[in-house]
Amino acid sequence: MTPAQVSAYVDAAAAALGLRLRNDHRPGVLRYFTLASEFADIVDAVPLQPHHEAATTFVPVEAQEPEQ
Repeated sequence: MTPAQVSAYVDAAAAALGLRLRNDHRPGVLRYFTLASEFADIVDAVPLQPHHEAATTFVPVEAQEPEQ
């Protein structure tokens, strides 16, 4: 996303959620959404095939103690 697109998205999302974004918070919020957009670009660049299905459930495993 371009800086203008990030700014427009942040403004639209804040308005849709009824959030008032303080002027001193805005630069940090814009930096975060720019970073999130860059992460999304990396994920979107991975080609997926029909056999790549999302997991239906997440089953956590119990943490193991490190061997000494």
